[in-house]
Amino acid sequence: MKIKSPKDFWAGLMFIAFGLFFLFVARNYQMGSAVRMGPAYFPTVLGGMMAVLGGIVFLQSLVFAGPKIPKMSFKPIFFISLALILFGYLLKPLGFILALVIMIFVSAFGGHEFRAKEVTILAVLLIIFSVLVFVKGLTLPFPLWPAFMS
Repeated sequence: MKIKSPKDFWAGLMFIAFGLFFLFVARNYQMGSAVRMGPAYFPTVLGGMMAVLGGIVFLQSLVFAGPKIPKMSFKPIFFISLALILFGYLLKPLGFILALVIMIFVSAFGGHEFRAKEVTILAVLLIIFSVLVFVKGLTLPFPLWPAFMS
């Protein structure tokens, strides 16, 4: 057995593992039926579909040639995680808008190149969209600005 597509091989194993995990977790819940779904219905169906899809991808990795796995880069993971943590900590003291600005700029450092003009335009658009959706549309009680500015 020769692996011709390492990327598909590991992706298939990952899908199989997640699918089997969902099937394992849902085994103690009531299944129900398609008309009256029990708590196990969705994770069982989703887990089964994921495991089958993983099996297909896994088998294709043994038949068709594909790309190798690229080298793992921890820079994007670090900056995006840092940006999310900062957003969580800064939301209350700085408000929604300033916390979003900081999150967007910090996460942009995780990319291949940082262009301040593009990130600024993106930040303005994301702030407008986020305020419209979360504050106005969903009426979530986020403070928009820091308490000392209100």
